[in-house]
Amino acid sequence: MPTPEAIPAATVIVMRDTGSGPPELLMVERSRAMAFAGGALVFPGGRIDPGDHLLVDSHDDAAARIAAIRETIEEAGLALGLSCDWDTLASLRAALHAGEPFARLLAEAGLVLDLDALVPFARWLPHGLPHRVFDTRFYLARAPEGAAPQVDGSENVRLCWITAQDALDLADRGEAMVIYPTRRNLERLALFDGFESAMAHARSFAVEPITPFVESRGGVDWLCIPEGLGYPVTAERMDRAVRA
Repeated sequence: MPTPEAIPAATVIVMRDTGSGPPELLMVERSRAMAFAGGALVFPGGRIDPGDHLLVDSHDDAAARIAAIRETIEEAGLALGLSCDWDTLASLRAALHAGEPFARLLAEAGLVLDLDALVPFARWLPHGLPHRVFDTRFYLARAPEGAAPQVDGSENVRLCWITAQDALDLADRGEAMVIYPTRRNLERLALFDGFESAMAHARSFAVEPITPFVESRGGVDWLCIPEGLGYPVTAERMDRAVRA
C-alpha cells in the first residue's frame, strides 16, 4: 500500500507565565468522533488551507503561521498576532466557522497579522504510516494578556491551561490520551520556567523535519526520533507509544 502524501499543517503552543511555577500551556481535547487523534489532548491547530497562502509576507513559512493563528481563533477563540477587541474576535470566529475566507475577513476589519508573534519550535513529518499523515509545523506563542479561550464544541470538547508535566502525569495515569509527537513536545516543554526561556531554547535549534523511526534494542522495538534537536527523550517502546 503506498504511503499517503503528507498534509501540510500548523500547530501553536500557547504559553502563559504563572509567576509562581512552571508556565501553563493551552491544550484542547479533540472529539472522539474526529478521524485523526480522536479523544487526544493536543495543541490548537490544523491543516493549512489554500486561503492561508493569500496573505504573503517575508516569512517563507507564512502560510503555516497564518494557519496556526486562524485555527487558534476557530478552536479556542484566542487571537495571536492580532490586536482586536472581543466583539471583533467573536465576529471573526463566527465567520470562520461559517467558511468565510480569513484574508477577506481581516481586510474588511482593517486588521493586520503580526506573524513574528509565533516562534518556530519544531516540525514533525511522519513517514510510512498506512493512514493520512501531517507535515506539521509547531510554533510557540505568548498568551495574550487577559486571554479567555473558549472551546468550539465541535472538533474539540474541552480546553484547559495545564503545565507540561501535569499533562504528562494525566497521560501516565490513564486520564488523558497523548499521542507520540505531543508527548515528546511536552517533555521538551517541561524543561522551561517561562516563555522567554522556551523562546530562547527554540531559537537555538534548527527546525528540521522530525521523522520517527523504529529501532530494535535487545529484541524490543522502540519508536525513536533523531538526537540533537532539543528533545530530552528521543525513544519510547513501540508497545507503549500512542500513535494517531
